[in-house]
Formats: sequence, structure tokens, C-alpha cells
Amino acid sequence: MADTLAANLAKVNVNDDRIVSFENKGLKLDDAQSAEEIVRAIETCPNMEILNLAGNTLGVEAAQEIANALQSRPTLKFALWKDMYTGRLRSEIPPSLRALSSAMIIAQTHLVELDLSDNAFGPDGAEAIKSLLTSPVAYSIQTLKFQNNGLGGGGVIIADCLKDNHKRAQKAGKSLDLRTFIAGRNRLENPGAKALGEAFSLLGTLEQIEVIQNGIQYEGIKALAECIKHSPNLKILNLNDNIMTPKGAIAIAEALPSAQKLEILNLGDCLVKSEGALALAKSLKVLNNLKELILSYNEIQTDGGVAISESCRELASLQKLDLDGNHFGDEGVTAVGDALADRISILDPGYTNHPLEWFKGPKN
Repeated sequence: MADTLAANLAKVNVNDDRIVSFENKGLKLDDAQSAEEIVRAIETCPNMEILNLAGNTLGVEAAQEIANALQSRPTLKFALWKDMYTGRLRSEIPPSLRALSSAMIIAQTHLVELDLSDNAFGPDGAEAIKSLLTSPVAYSIQTLKFQNNGLGGGGVIIADCLKDNHKRAQKAGKSLDLRTFIAGRNRLENPGAKALGEAFSLLGTLEQIEVIQNGIQYEGIKALAECIKHSPNLKILNLNDNIMTPKGAIAIAEALPSAQKLEILNLGDCLVKSEGALALAKSLKVLNNLKELILSYNEIQTDGGVAISESCRELASLQKLDLDGNHFGDEGVTAVGDALADRISILDPGYTNHPLEWFKGPKN
């Protein structure tokens, strides 16, 4: 899946003296005095590349104090700020984000990762970081994480920032380097998905896209499918728990031949059904780097399951196939297993003890 922090640290050769972390300390940072320990840690870490404030709760005054300290830290690369506003009024979050954003712009940092997951700031929060996402600070960002932010229309705001900054970077003789975008559980729906799909198509740099559980229907899926065609380095695509329907699955299937580096495809719980599964089965055959395919809980009937299995049987790289919770019934389960032949083990390492019982689903 996404690069772990340890992997990212290895890439940039970060040592402990470049990390300031108060992760999961549960600090209630209301005012300047309560932020003193963090400010002091930043001031005594002149080469700070990582600031991890996850798992604390940050008020406006404390955020301003931390921001003041950040203004002299151009070395900052990883802003790991998930779950940073628990118990805060929604009105407190935008001023805090604006202060921190302004500090990084003043410092002229070159961010690599911004993680604001699990902060319920909605569109107002997205608006608050516009200045950051449309500044040179964001040219170098490789990873954006907005998991569970309640973005709603904020997805369009973020997409517009990416498009705007792409133009700004080009004028400056540079380019955006965004590789990972994670924004699950955000109510993006079609407008957000369409805007993001357009942005990703424009950038052409994405390696990982995860937008699970966003109420995205066909129009949004179509835009995301189009961005696949313009993302030759795409390795992970996770659209789990959206309203794809067979029509959307067909759009994804048509785009998949462009994703020759794809390793993980998660279309679980997307109402793919047999029509969509049959279309996907045809495209899967050319994905020679695919390691994991998830098509669970899609109301796929036996014909679709067999077609998927027959295609997966030929993929030597495939290590996991998840067809749990589909509509195969007793006879269908046997047919799907037979279609995999000697590749049956990719369904479940414990298959010999539990032969396909776990994904029978309702009988036809």
C-alpha cells in the first residue's frame, strides 16, 4: 500500500535529530503557554524535517505560536498532522490551518507529505489551505492524505488547487510531483471525483489513488477512469465502497490496459455485478504486475466469477484474489474454484481447510 513513514524516512535519510514528534500525546494545546514544549522542540531542532502532531488537539493561539516557530524551519518536509483537532469547534480549525500554512510559505519549505486525515474540517478546512496548495511549497509534495475529513465540496477546492498550481509550476519551469492521494470517507460524490479526476489527468504523476466510501457514481467513476489513461505509473487504485455499477466498471475496464504498472486494484462493494465483472476480466489479462485484486460484495453471479478466475489464473504475479460475498451459490463456488485450477491458493491461504465456504454468498 502507501509508503510507510519508515520508508519515506529512509528515502530522505532522516535521522532522529530531524524529527520532532508529539504523536498521540493527547496534549490540549489551547494557548501560547501550552504550546511552549512544542515550540522549544522546534527551536532546538534546526534541521527538522518531520513535525508529527498527530493525536493532540490544537487551538488557534497555540497554532499561531507553533507557526511562529515554523517560519524559521525551511527544512520541514513531512507535516504529519492527522487527528489534530479533536474536541475543537469547527470555527477554530481554519484560522489554525491558515497560520500553519502561512508559516510554511514564509519559510519556503519543500513539503513531501501533508497528512491532515481524521480532522473534521469540511470544505472550510480545504479553503484554509488553498494558499499552501497553490504555493511553491506544494511543488514538491508527493503525498496528500485527507482521509475522513468530511470534505464534501472541499474535494473540488483541492482539485482546483492542484490544477492551479500545475500552471504556476509550469510558468516557474517546474512541475508538480504528486504521487499519492488518499481521501476516503469524505462525501466527495460526483463533483469531487470529477474535479479530482481532471486534476490527476492533468498531472499524470499519480502512483496511488484511494477514494473509498465517497458516494461516487458513474459520472465520477468515468472521470477517475479517464485519469487512469493519463497515469502510466499508477500502482494502487482503491475505489472500494462507491456506487460504480456495471457501467462504471466497464469504464474502468476500458482504462486498465493503460495501467501496466498496476499492482493493487480494489473495487470491492461497488455494485460491479456480472456485467462489470465480465468487462474487467477481459482487461485483467494484460496487467502483468497485478498482485492483489479485490472484487468482494459486488453481487457478481457465477458467470462473472468464472470469467474473473480464468483471467486471474494466467496472471503469474497475482498473490490475492478476493471474491468474498458474491452471488455464486454452491455450484458456482465449485465452478469459480475449478476455473482457477492450480492457482486456487490465491483465494485464501487456508483454502485447503476451508474450501471456498467463505465467499458463497446467497444462492442463485
